[in-house]
Amino acid sequence: MAVLILGLVLFLGMHSISIVKPNLRATVVERFGLVPWQAVYGLISLIGFVLILQGYGQARLSPVVLYEPPTWLRHINLLLMLPVFPLLFAAYLPGRIQSTVKHPMLLAVKIWAFAHLLANGMLADVLLFGSFLAWAIADRISLKHRTAPPVQGAPPGPINDAIAIVGGLGLYLLFMFWLHRAMMGVAPIG
Repeated sequence: MAVLILGLVLFLGMHSISIVKPNLRATVVERFGLVPWQAVYGLISLIGFVLILQGYGQARLSPVVLYEPPTWLRHINLLLMLPVFPLLFAAYLPGRIQSTVKHPMLLAVKIWAFAHLLANGMLADVLLFGSFLAWAIADRISLKHRTAPPVQGAPPGPINDAIAIVGGLGLYLLFMFWLHRAMMGVAPIG
């Protein structure tokens, strides 16, 4: 469990810098440049992500049950997950979805985390998904008081929404029928 917690601290800690100290990114970029900032940010985030995967996998070997969700909540999870991948795509594909939702990546994380809390009741699940849900809520609230750095993505265009929806639903199906089991060892269906 300690590896999972360390990974969450590193990954979400790096992603919380703008929440806690909004001007730090601009100060570091001005002093050292954008590429060094991105390199350090990316490296620490990647280490955190790898530790989250390892720690979550280790924690699942000796699970601590907090609650037993009923089977029907797994079906709700599958439905809630439908918009997650299109929203992730929309974060990098400026169009109507992005302008309507404002922060599609954060909404995707909130839906993903909430849906998984409904379907999973182990301590590791609550730590993982609860941490991401709390972070996404805090980040969204903080964005009401600060300007987010621009997201690198495709040029704005009317086709971007179609790409986000088709690509996102395709990735959703890939996760449902193969990738989730390959990555997490658990099949969402079956």
